[in-house]
Amino acid sequence: MDMVTLTINGQTVKAKKTSTVLEAARAAGIYIPTLCYHPELSHEGACRLCVVEASGARTLVASCVYPVAEGMIVETNTPKVREARKLVVELLLANHPKDCLSCQKSMDCELQTIAAELGVRKIRFAGGEMKAHTIDAGNPSLVRDQEKCILCGRCIRACSEIQGMDVYSFAGRGFHTIVSTAFEQGLEKVACTYCGQCASVCPTAAIVEKDDTDKAWAALADKTKHVVVQTAPSVRVALGEELGIPVGEIVTGKMVAALRRLGFDKVFDTNFSADLTIMEEGHEFIDRLTNGGVLPMITSCSPGWVNMIELKYPELLPHLSTAKSPQQMFGAVAKTYYAERAGIDAKDIVSVSIMPCTAKKAEAVRPEMNSSGYQDVDIVLTTRELGRMIREFGLDFASLPEEDFDSPLGKSTGASVIFGTTGGVMEAALRTVADVVTGQNLQQIEYKAVRGMETVREATLKIGDSEVKVAVVHTLKAAKAMMERVKKGETEYKFIEVMACPGGCIGGGGQPVPVDADVRRARRDALFTCDEACSLRKSHENPEIIELYSTWLGKPLGEKAHHLLHTKYNQQKRN
Repeated sequence: MDMVTLTINGQTVKAKKTSTVLEAARAAGIYIPTLCYHPELSHEGACRLCVVEASGARTLVASCVYPVAEGMIVETNTPKVREARKLVVELLLANHPKDCLSCQKSMDCELQTIAAELGVRKIRFAGGEMKAHTIDAGNPSLVRDQEKCILCGRCIRACSEIQGMDVYSFAGRGFHTIVSTAFEQGLEKVACTYCGQCASVCPTAAIVEKDDTDKAWAALADKTKHVVVQTAPSVRVALGEELGIPVGEIVTGKMVAALRRLGFDKVFDTNFSADLTIMEEGHEFIDRLTNGGVLPMITSCSPGWVNMIELKYPELLPHLSTAKSPQQMFGAVAKTYYAERAGIDAKDIVSVSIMPCTAKKAEAVRPEMNSSGYQDVDIVLTTRELGRMIREFGLDFASLPEEDFDSPLGKSTGASVIFGTTGGVMEAALRTVADVVTGQNLQQIEYKAVRGMETVREATLKIGDSEVKVAVVHTLKAAKAMMERVKKGETEYKFIEVMACPGGCIGGGGQPVPVDADVRRARRDALFTCDEACSLRKSHENPEIIELYSTWLGKPLGEKAHHLLHTKYNQQKRN
């Protein structure tokens, strides 16, 4: 690999010939502030915050796009550089709302942090014309506030380069430039999947998740309501980051303790309904495989992905599993089975979920998600929102004891916890499908062929006497490419898992930020650690699932299960 030697702040640095100055500096542990730059997106050089002095250049250069060269001398902290950076920040702040104390991203805003780091204590350019735009909040998942947009372009690049949806673009010129959807319509009117990847990369509060914490506080304060909560698999390996605990630490027991102290009447686990999902989805796959059903069958647990196929590939909807997601299965069971066992009227139950995903908010209000006779899931909170509630309540999260989930919707297996990472749903399904097809308790538990972080992975697996070709896909851009292949009949897959977000739920749009490949890897490894620590690692071995079927549901794909746990997906038509 070709390398060059350069000098940065008097320090000799070796870097790849293809590196930028910023990449070379960061690899050497030299900090340069940035706003438009993101390590997983193309480099744009828009904000000019990362300017440095470089030999051979007559002006300051943007280090995020300026290439290294042999013998180059770079200075990142001269008076001229610092003054230029302060000027950039002052100009941004002059055209920015002054509501930092009440802003949703206060203390988590990159612009706020950089202003403090650079010592910006006054704004010399106040009093001029400022942007004035309406707030886009007409959808259940995301809120866009153009007044807080600094035109970094990260959301445009994330939506295009990672998700392939191209919802955003720049519009207008000069001072009137904005980040816009087509014809400046609300997100609910364009082909937005509500995946929230734009919110994950936004450095300010220009795009955030819709905050539903007030709804949760109101429910908890209402003594006439029985408030239950479910926690998604990946939340337990990400919540700690929001509360000052190292990346990838497993905080399951402390999370349960925190939720009890917030006032939830019962703390249940979405892992329980992930096991339930495998029972239904796994048997559905076997039925399609043996009875000539539509193949390949494609998973339907990721609501961002479901939105995408309904918007872009409605002709392929018969390939989707009819099984609801674990969130929605839990909601249906909580207001029927649990309500009946607990002797509580379903109308008095408030069902709350803690999810890594902004699209889950939209999923919960889909009109078909009311098989209990009520809206099955009433309130969806992201991992970030739960973190805010814990801080608001004044809990010292790190010092909380380890507590267990409640029954009867709190027992789970290792198969369910790996739902939170790409390939996890596939592996969990294979563990059960293989046992059911062979009629044996097979010793093979781990299907490492479907693990990994490549956006598309495929494997041919032995299931009984048959070889089954499967694929695992994550990110909507990769999913679109896969759907083109399916549409053209170019695949031999029998089963495809699709997750909308990079890495699956561990990289969901509602997870703590910043997120990069290392963070996702740490979260993924923690989920596999949870799996390995479980005494039961196959969904059909969960005793609470066995009891649910034997005493109430009947059998997988039975009439009662079909009514409560399955649904139909339909084409979405937007402007």
